[in-house]
Amino acid sequence: MPRPVARIPFHAPCRHAAFVRRIKRFTVEAEALDGPDRGATLMAHTNNTGSMLGLLRQGGTALLSPAANPNRKLKYTLEGLSLAGAMVGVNTLTPNRMLYAAWQCGAMPEMDGYEHFQKEAKVGHSRLDAHLTGGRGDLWVECKNVTLVEDDVARFPDAVTERGQKHLRELMELAAEGARVALFFLIQRPDGRCFGPADFIDPVYAELFYEALDAGVEAWPYVADVDENGITLGRRLQVVAP
Repeated sequence: MPRPVARIPFHAPCRHAAFVRRIKRFTVEAEALDGPDRGATLMAHTNNTGSMLGLLRQGGTALLSPAANPNRKLKYTLEGLSLAGAMVGVNTLTPNRMLYAAWQCGAMPEMDGYEHFQKEAKVGHSRLDAHLTGGRGDLWVECKNVTLVEDDVARFPDAVTERGQKHLRELMELAAEGARVALFFLIQRPDGRCFGPADFIDPVYAELFYEALDAGVEAWPYVADVDENGITLGRRLQVVAP
């Protein structure tokens, strides 16, 4: 019997706009491509603090969702950016939401048998994105968003990440204590054929990643399909050997 499909709808209606520039870390300027205000400047919030390497191209199509709070200063949220005819999801909250949606509907076999899902669970001096409990004991999961593909390999990170290095060390400590731990990589673009750490960007992270796998940390790289209506969880990819 096929498994259910996990999907996260966007807050509608989304807008298409031409990317103009990124302003500091959290704001994007774009030009409306649809609607009665076509050509107008639209300002959007982006929660992606990474480099979004290769995606911030002037004139490229940006997918903007309207803010759920009509009183928010920035009326739109940047959900995706076009690349080679495909939409790449850049909202870094999506992996956490997708993991929860997949658990709720039973889309991912890795989470079968877990009855409870706690978001942003505290462990030690940090918080991890998910703590699952139930018939199979404890499962700790950290979620990452992937927007970089090089030579058909989906890669993470797209910038040096000391925070990501810290998470790997924490997951290894939990694994050493006997807990089940995993990294969920949501690859929000269709052209990745397998997954591996971006050693050419952050060699420390890459070394820690493979060390973590050897220590028992699981890696779950899944492709996501992004369109103007939402995001759908796709297939799981293989991890490349070091």
